[in-house]
Amino acid sequence: MERKGIKLLVAFATAIVFAWSVVMVALGQVAAIAVLAPVLGLTVQQIVRALRSQPGPGAGGPVMAVPDSGEEAP
Repeated sequence: MERKGIKLLVAFATAIVFAWSVVMVALGQVAAIAVLAPVLGLTVQQIVRALRSQPGPGAGGPVMAVPDSGEEAP
């Protein structure tokens, strides 16, 4: 799945979770939301951090030396 599709799926899932939270509050389950609110916040924070921390091609990591012609790699 390409990156844009993953972002869309994550946004959709997050919206569903928050919509469910609103429904719970509307039904009078405020205590359940009070318990789940920190979990929801942490989940969103982890998703955002995971999406931002993916390095681009060639960024970071050790670089292997390429042997000259006629030499063999160790």
